[in-house]
Amino acid sequence: MPFYRLTSVQTLFSVLLFCGLFLLYLSLGAIHIPIVDILALFKAYLVGGSELALKEQPLASAVVVHIRLPRACAAILAGGALALAGACTQGLFKNPLASPDVLGVSAGSSFGAVVAIVTGYSFMGPMWLPIFTTVGALAAAAVIYTLASRHASTQILFLILTGLALSSLLGGARMGLLLMAQQYEMSQFVFWAMGGLDGSTWSQLIWPAPIIAIVSILLLRESRALNLLALGEESAHGMGLNIKQTRFKLLMFATLLTAMSIAVAGPIGFIGLMVPHLVRLIVGPRHEKLLPFSAVFGVIFLLVCDLIGRWVIAPNELKVGIITSFIGGCYFIGLIIRFQRKGSFV
Repeated sequence: MPFYRLTSVQTLFSVLLFCGLFLLYLSLGAIHIPIVDILALFKAYLVGGSELALKEQPLASAVVVHIRLPRACAAILAGGALALAGACTQGLFKNPLASPDVLGVSAGSSFGAVVAIVTGYSFMGPMWLPIFTTVGALAAAAVIYTLASRHASTQILFLILTGLALSSLLGGARMGLLLMAQQYEMSQFVFWAMGGLDGSTWSQLIWPAPIIAIVSILLLRESRALNLLALGEESAHGMGLNIKQTRFKLLMFATLLTAMSIAVAGPIGFIGLMVPHLVRLIVGPRHEKLLPFSAVFGVIFLLVCDLIGRWVIAPNELKVGIITSFIGGCYFIGLIIRFQRKGSFV
Protein backbone atom coordinates (compact mmCIF):
# COMPACT_ATOMS: atom_id res chain seq x y z
CA MET A 1 0.00 0.00 0.00
CA PRO A 2 1.43 3.45 -0.84
CA PHE A 3 2.77 5.45 2.10
CA TYR A 4 0.40 8.38 1.55
CA ARG A 5 -2.63 6.13 2.12
CA LEU A 6 -1.31 5.20 5.55
CA THR A 7 -0.75 8.75 6.75
CA SER A 8 -4.16 9.30 8.39
CA VAL A 9 -4.06 5.90 10.09
CA GLN A 10 -0.50 6.47 11.31
CA THR A 11 -1.37 9.93 12.59
CA LEU A 12 -4.44 8.74 14.50
CA PHE A 13 -2.51 5.80 15.96
CA SER A 14 0.38 8.06 17.02
CA VAL A 15 -1.91 10.59 18.70
CA LEU A 16 -3.88 7.93 20.59
CA LEU A 17 -0.69 6.14 21.63
CA PHE A 18 0.86 9.36 22.89
CA CYS A 19 -2.26 10.44 24.84
CA GLY A 20 -2.65 7.05 26.49
CA LEU A 21 1.03 6.82 27.35
CA PHE A 22 1.08 10.38 28.69
CA LEU A 23 -1.75 9.66 31.13
CA LEU A 24 -0.13 6.36 32.12
CA TYR A 25 3.16 8.17 32.73
CA LEU A 26 1.46 10.64 35.07
CA SER A 27 -0.40 7.85 36.85
CA LEU A 28 2.33 5.31 37.59
CA GLY A 29 5.06 5.70 40.17
CA ALA A 30 5.88 5.21 43.83
CA ILE A 31 2.52 6.88 44.54
CA HIS A 32 -0.21 5.63 42.22
CA ILE A 33 -2.57 8.35 41.02
CA PRO A 34 -5.68 7.01 39.25
CA ILE A 35 -6.17 8.35 35.74
CA VAL A 36 -9.68 9.47 36.74
CA ASP A 37 -8.13 11.75 39.41
CA ILE A 38 -5.66 13.12 36.85
CA LEU A 39 -8.48 13.99 34.44
CA ALA A 40 -10.41 15.59 37.32
CA LEU A 41 -7.31 17.57 38.23
CA PHE A 42 -6.95 18.93 34.69
CA LYS A 43 -10.65 19.79 34.62
CA ALA A 44 -10.36 21.66 37.93
CA TYR A 45 -7.39 23.62 36.60
CA LEU A 46 -9.34 24.64 33.51
CA VAL A 47 -12.43 25.63 35.48
CA GLY A 48 -11.08 27.27 38.62
CA GLY A 49 -7.29 27.40 38.40
CA SER A 50 -4.71 26.08 40.85
CA GLU A 51 -6.70 26.89 44.00
CA LEU A 52 -9.67 24.75 42.97
CA ALA A 53 -7.39 21.95 41.77
CA LEU A 54 -5.48 21.94 45.06
CA LYS A 55 -8.74 21.90 47.02
CA GLU A 56 -10.40 19.07 45.05
CA GLN A 57 -7.32 16.93 44.27
CA PRO A 58 -4.61 17.78 46.83
CA LEU A 59 -2.53 14.60 46.37
CA ALA A 60 -2.78 14.59 42.58
CA SER A 61 -1.96 18.30 42.48
CA ALA A 62 1.18 17.87 44.59
CA VAL A 63 2.51 14.78 42.80
CA VAL A 64 1.40 15.36 39.22
CA VAL A 65 1.78 19.12 38.79
CA HIS A 66 5.05 19.61 40.64
CA ILE A 67 6.88 16.31 40.01
CA ARG A 68 5.56 14.16 37.16
CA LEU A 69 4.21 16.79 34.76
CA PRO A 70 7.49 18.75 34.45
CA ARG A 71 9.30 15.41 34.08
CA ALA A 72 6.89 14.38 31.33
CA CYS A 73 7.34 17.74 29.59
CA ALA A 74 11.12 17.28 29.80
CA ALA A 75 10.73 13.87 28.13
CA ILE A 76 8.57 15.41 25.40
CA LEU A 77 11.07 18.18 24.71
CA ALA A 78 14.21 16.02 24.85
CA GLY A 79 12.79 12.99 23.03
CA GLY A 80 11.22 15.00 20.24
CA ALA A 81 14.26 17.24 19.79
CA LEU A 82 16.76 14.37 19.68
CA ALA A 83 14.73 12.31 17.21
CA LEU A 84 14.11 15.33 14.99
CA ALA A 85 17.81 16.24 15.06
CA GLY A 86 18.67 12.65 14.20
CA ALA A 87 16.33 12.58 11.21
CA CYS A 88 17.79 15.88 10.01
CA THR A 89 21.38 14.62 10.40
CA GLN A 90 20.68 11.36 8.60
CA GLY A 91 19.05 13.24 5.72
CA LEU A 92 21.90 15.74 5.57
CA PHE A 93 24.63 13.07 5.54
CA LYS A 94 22.50 10.75 3.37
CA ASN A 95 23.24 7.96 5.84
CA PRO A 96 20.42 6.24 7.79
CA LEU A 97 22.86 5.39 10.58
CA ALA A 98 24.20 8.91 11.12
CA SER A 99 23.80 10.59 14.50
CA PRO A 100 23.86 14.16 15.88
CA ASP A 101 26.92 13.12 17.88
CA VAL A 102 29.07 13.36 14.72
CA LEU A 103 28.64 17.15 14.94
CA GLY A 104 30.62 17.23 18.19
CA VAL A 105 27.68 18.67 20.11
CA SER A 106 27.76 16.08 22.90
CA ALA A 107 31.50 16.57 23.41
CA GLY A 108 31.03 20.33 23.65
CA SER A 109 28.16 20.02 26.11
CA SER A 110 30.11 17.58 28.29
CA PHE A 111 33.07 19.97 28.38
CA GLY A 112 30.72 22.81 29.33
CA ALA A 113 29.29 20.67 32.13
CA VAL A 114 32.77 19.96 33.51
CA VAL A 115 33.64 23.67 33.43
CA ALA A 116 30.42 24.51 35.31
CA ILE A 117 31.06 21.82 37.92
CA VAL A 118 34.77 22.51 38.48
CA THR A 119 34.28 26.29 38.71
CA GLY A 120 31.41 25.85 41.15
CA TYR A 121 28.74 27.51 39.01
CA SER A 122 26.62 24.34 38.95
CA PHE A 123 26.13 24.62 42.72
CA MET A 124 24.91 28.23 42.53
CA GLY A 125 21.54 27.34 40.99
CA PRO A 126 19.75 24.74 38.82
CA MET A 127 20.00 26.91 35.70
CA TRP A 128 23.78 27.21 35.49
CA LEU A 129 24.59 23.66 34.40
CA PRO A 130 22.15 23.71 31.44
CA ILE A 131 23.47 27.14 30.42
CA PHE A 132 27.08 25.94 30.38
CA THR A 133 26.22 22.76 28.48
CA THR A 134 24.30 24.74 25.87
CA VAL A 135 27.11 27.27 25.40
CA GLY A 136 29.63 24.42 25.11
CA ALA A 137 27.55 22.61 22.50
CA LEU A 138 26.99 25.70 20.37
CA ALA A 139 30.64 26.76 20.61
CA ALA A 140 31.80 23.30 19.50
CA ALA A 141 29.38 23.32 16.56
CA ALA A 142 30.54 26.80 15.52
CA VAL A 143 34.20 25.75 15.58
CA ILE A 144 33.47 22.59 13.59
CA TYR A 145 31.48 24.39 10.92
CA THR A 146 34.07 27.19 10.62
CA LEU A 147 36.90 24.72 10.11
CA ALA A 148 34.94 22.43 7.79
CA SER A 149 33.53 25.21 5.61
CA ARG A 150 37.01 26.14 4.41
CA HIS A 151 36.71 23.29 1.89
CA ALA A 152 33.28 23.49 0.29
CA SER A 153 33.60 20.67 -2.25
CA THR A 154 33.74 17.91 0.36
CA GLN A 155 32.15 19.73 3.27
CA ILE A 156 30.25 16.75 4.68
CA LEU A 157 33.45 14.68 4.88
CA PHE A 158 35.26 17.58 6.53
CA LEU A 159 32.39 18.05 9.00
CA ILE A 160 32.64 14.44 10.11
CA LEU A 161 36.43 14.48 10.39
CA THR A 162 36.46 17.82 12.20
CA GLY A 163 33.73 16.66 14.56
CA LEU A 164 35.68 13.53 15.45
CA ALA A 165 38.90 15.50 15.96
CA LEU A 166 37.28 18.14 18.17
CA SER A 167 35.42 15.46 20.17
CA SER A 168 38.73 13.75 20.89
CA LEU A 169 40.35 17.06 21.84
CA LEU A 170 37.50 18.07 24.15
CA GLY A 171 37.43 14.58 25.66
CA GLY A 172 41.08 14.94 26.67
CA ALA A 173 40.48 18.43 28.05
CA ARG A 174 37.48 17.17 29.99
CA MET A 175 39.51 14.39 31.61
CA GLY A 176 42.24 16.89 32.47
CA LEU A 177 39.76 19.16 34.24
CA LEU A 178 38.25 16.24 36.14
CA LEU A 179 41.70 15.37 37.53
CA MET A 180 41.62 18.71 39.34
CA ALA A 181 38.05 18.26 40.57
CA GLN A 182 36.96 17.23 44.04
CA GLN A 183 35.32 13.88 44.65
CA TYR A 184 31.81 15.31 44.93
CA GLU A 185 32.35 17.30 41.72
CA MET A 186 33.36 14.16 39.84
CA SER A 187 30.31 12.39 41.23
CA GLN A 188 28.04 15.16 39.96
CA PHE A 189 29.53 14.96 36.48
CA VAL A 190 29.17 11.17 36.36
CA PHE A 191 25.56 11.50 37.51
CA TRP A 192 24.83 14.15 34.86
CA ALA A 193 26.62 12.20 32.09
CA MET A 194 24.22 9.27 32.56
CA GLY A 195 21.35 11.40 31.22
CA GLY A 196 18.11 11.56 33.13
CA LEU A 197 14.77 13.25 33.67
CA ASP A 198 14.61 12.96 37.46
CA GLY A 199 14.65 16.30 39.22
CA SER A 200 13.19 18.18 36.25
CA THR A 201 11.52 21.43 37.25
CA TRP A 202 9.47 24.04 35.44
CA SER A 203 12.27 26.60 35.80
CA GLN A 204 14.66 24.34 33.87
CA LEU A 205 12.23 24.11 30.94
CA ILE A 206 11.34 27.80 30.58
CA TRP A 207 14.04 28.78 28.10
CA PRO A 208 14.76 25.48 26.23
CA ALA A 209 11.05 24.90 25.46
CA PRO A 210 10.44 27.90 23.14
CA ILE A 211 13.77 27.35 21.37
CA ILE A 212 12.93 23.69 20.71
CA ALA A 213 9.43 24.63 19.50
CA ILE A 214 10.62 27.36 17.13
CA VAL A 215 13.54 25.35 15.70
CA SER A 216 11.32 22.28 15.25
CA ILE A 217 8.79 24.29 13.22
CA LEU A 218 11.57 25.77 11.08
CA LEU A 219 13.10 22.33 10.51
CA LEU A 220 9.77 20.80 9.51
CA ARG A 221 9.54 23.47 6.80
CA GLU A 222 12.85 22.20 5.36
CA SER A 223 11.50 18.76 4.45
CA ARG A 224 11.54 19.58 0.73
CA ALA A 225 15.18 20.68 0.94
CA LEU A 226 16.12 17.38 2.60
CA ASN A 227 14.28 15.48 -0.13
CA LEU A 228 16.24 17.37 -2.77
CA LEU A 229 19.55 16.74 -1.00
CA ALA A 230 18.76 13.03 -1.07
CA LEU A 231 18.83 13.20 -4.88
CA GLY A 232 22.43 14.43 -4.82
CA GLU A 233 23.99 17.89 -4.66
CA GLU A 234 24.09 18.37 -8.44
CA SER A 235 20.42 17.50 -8.86
CA ALA A 236 19.43 19.65 -5.89
CA HIS A 237 21.43 22.59 -7.23
CA GLY A 238 19.84 22.12 -10.65
CA MET A 239 16.40 22.39 -9.04
CA GLY A 240 17.27 25.76 -7.52
CA LEU A 241 18.45 24.76 -4.03
CA ASN A 242 21.22 26.82 -2.45
CA ILE A 243 23.36 23.94 -1.17
CA LYS A 244 25.68 25.88 1.14
CA GLN A 245 22.95 27.98 2.74
CA THR A 246 20.64 24.99 3.19
CA ARG A 247 23.39 22.85 4.69
CA PHE A 248 24.27 25.59 7.17
CA LYS A 249 20.64 25.99 8.23
CA LEU A 250 20.15 22.25 8.71
CA LEU A 251 23.35 21.93 10.71
CA MET A 252 22.32 24.80 12.98
CA PHE A 253 18.86 23.33 13.47
CA ALA A 254 20.27 19.91 14.39
CA THR A 255 22.85 21.49 16.68
CA LEU A 256 20.32 23.69 18.49
CA LEU A 257 17.89 20.81 19.01
CA THR A 258 20.61 18.54 20.34
CA ALA A 259 22.03 21.26 22.59
CA MET A 260 18.59 22.08 24.03
CA SER A 261 17.81 18.41 24.66
CA ILE A 262 21.10 18.07 26.53
CA ALA A 263 20.24 21.17 28.55
CA VAL A 264 16.90 19.57 29.49
CA ALA A 265 17.94 15.97 30.21
CA GLY A 266 21.69 15.58 29.83
CA PRO A 267 23.32 13.42 27.15
CA ILE A 268 20.87 10.65 26.23
CA GLY A 269 22.15 8.29 23.60
CA PHE A 270 20.64 6.36 20.69
CA ILE A 271 17.35 8.26 20.33
CA GLY A 272 18.65 10.42 17.49
CA LEU A 273 20.18 7.36 15.87
CA MET A 274 17.62 4.61 16.38
CA VAL A 275 14.19 6.30 16.27
CA PRO A 276 14.51 7.92 12.79
CA HIS A 277 15.95 4.66 11.47
CA LEU A 278 12.91 2.74 12.72
CA VAL A 279 10.40 5.37 11.59
CA ARG A 280 11.93 5.36 8.10
CA LEU A 281 11.01 1.67 7.83
CA ILE A 282 7.38 2.53 8.64
CA VAL A 283 6.62 5.76 6.76
CA GLY A 284 9.32 5.72 4.08
CA PRO A 285 12.18 8.12 3.32
CA ARG A 286 10.24 11.27 2.40
CA HIS A 287 10.97 13.89 5.02
CA GLU A 288 7.55 15.54 5.12
CA LYS A 289 6.45 12.36 6.94
CA LEU A 290 9.75 11.21 8.40
CA LEU A 291 10.44 14.39 10.39
CA PRO A 292 7.12 14.74 12.29
CA PHE A 293 6.75 11.01 12.91
CA SER A 294 10.33 10.83 14.19
CA ALA A 295 9.57 13.60 16.68
CA VAL A 296 6.40 11.89 17.90
CA PHE A 297 7.98 8.47 18.28
CA GLY A 298 11.06 10.01 19.90
CA VAL A 299 8.75 11.37 22.59
CA ILE A 300 6.96 8.02 22.95
CA PHE A 301 10.24 6.10 23.12
CA LEU A 302 11.70 8.33 25.85
CA LEU A 303 8.49 8.21 27.91
CA VAL A 304 8.49 4.41 27.73
CA CYS A 305 12.19 4.20 28.65
CA ASP A 306 11.68 6.48 31.65
CA LEU A 307 8.70 4.43 32.79
CA ILE A 308 10.87 1.30 32.60
CA GLY A 309 13.60 3.03 34.60
CA ARG A 310 11.09 4.01 37.29
CA TRP A 311 9.55 0.54 37.46
CA VAL A 312 12.33 -2.03 37.03
CA ILE A 313 14.01 -1.52 40.43
CA ALA A 314 11.21 0.38 42.21
CA PRO A 315 11.20 2.23 44.59
CA ASN A 316 14.66 3.14 43.27
CA GLU A 317 15.19 4.37 39.71
CA LEU A 318 17.48 3.72 36.78
CA LYS A 319 18.60 6.76 34.80
CA VAL A 320 16.79 6.91 31.48
CA GLY A 321 20.11 7.25 29.64
CA ILE A 322 21.04 3.76 30.85
CA ILE A 323 17.78 2.33 29.51
CA THR A 324 18.10 3.99 26.09
CA SER A 325 21.72 2.84 25.75
CA PHE A 326 20.78 -0.75 26.61
CA ILE A 327 17.83 -0.85 24.20
CA GLY A 328 19.78 0.93 21.47
CA GLY A 329 22.76 -1.39 21.87
CA CYS A 330 20.55 -4.49 21.64
CA TYR A 331 18.77 -3.07 18.58
CA PHE A 332 21.95 -2.43 16.65
CA ILE A 333 23.50 -5.75 17.61
CA GLY A 334 20.40 -7.38 16.14
CA LEU A 335 20.71 -5.14 13.09
CA ILE A 336 24.34 -6.17 12.58
CA ILE A 337 23.44 -9.87 12.86
CA ARG A 338 20.65 -9.37 10.33
CA PHE A 339 22.99 -7.65 7.86
CA GLN A 340 25.62 -10.36 8.32
CA ARG A 341 23.08 -13.04 7.46
CA LYS A 342 22.08 -11.11 4.35
CA GLY A 343 25.74 -10.86 3.40
CA SER A 344 25.73 -7.07 2.90
CA PHE A 345 25.21 -3.81 4.78
CA VAL A 346 22.68 -2.37 2.34
